[in-house]
Amino acid sequence: MADTLDIRPLTPALQQKAIAELNENPARIAEDLKTFKEWILKQPHIRSRMDNQFLIAFLRGCKYSLEKAKKKLDGFYTMRSNFPDLFSSFVDEQTARAIMRMSIGAHLPLPLGEDGPRIVLMRPGHYDPDVISMYEIMKMDVLVNDWLMLEDDHCVVSGFVHIIDFANFSAKHMLQFQPARMKRIVYYSEEALPIRVKASHLFNTGSTFETIFGLMKPLLPDKVKERMIVHPNMESVYEKVPLKYFPKEYGGENSSIDEIIAAGEAMYIKYREYMAEEKLYGTDEKLRPGKPIDFESIFGLDGSFRKLEVD
Repeated sequence: MADTLDIRPLTPALQQKAIAELNENPARIAEDLKTFKEWILKQPHIRSRMDNQFLIAFLRGCKYSLEKAKKKLDGFYTMRSNFPDLFSSFVDEQTARAIMRMSIGAHLPLPLGEDGPRIVLMRPGHYDPDVISMYEIMKMDVLVNDWLMLEDDHCVVSGFVHIIDFANFSAKHMLQFQPARMKRIVYYSEEALPIRVKASHLFNTGSTFETIFGLMKPLLPDKVKERMIVHPNMESVYEKVPLKYFPKEYGGENSSIDEIIAAGEAMYIKYREYMAEEKLYGTDEKLRPGKPIDFESIFGLDGSFRKLEVD
């Protein structure tokens, strides 16, 4: 059924997981998508992509709760339209290549098991803050999450696991920390993206990390903090993510950083048209039924988060 809808068929293991954990009924996918599309077309304030591969990510990410999928999709485009500098003004190709070649982040080819989550290596101390800013890295991350949402069934069905290496993280990196933008990224990730972080494993931490972690913690929802594990040593990390799932540079078997960089550069080229098309989509608060969104209310002056309400 999925292939007739122009949706990439899941592997047998992922299909079984989608049925068991996401409430997916393959025989109902066409009907579920039709219902979702009918709602979108009735919303005067939303201009959305309507292709099935895009929309099924929201249904799967919300375990086929239509109400939750509505809120996610509305939030996805609301954040992009109201904070375009971060969420829809994508990094240019030269900057994207520079970020990828510094190997700050890598989506590793081998997932954590045949039906497991995608593994994402992050190295926040592995870039030159005199050349690249954390703001540009955040913008790149928004684009990469779009790739994952549209290209990676492991990520959509099973989520992803961060392995975060803080080696070489310095005061210069820390000084680029921007609480307001970080709050928006966290909100977007939790309330608007249909892909889920299952766990974040942090290692090679030091005093600089402790400082920035202390700044970040008040900005994070409790459920995010609960998924973060600071490991005292690599043996502790390997208990959660075995060594073989790390890149070759770490002694693992999960491709090499150079191979991952090449794949990322190819993906950027593939998504040039997508990035240009994104300007066509978003929300218009003047047309939203009821009251327009009050972003001070969503983010809160105290740093807490409040959910976007959607009728």
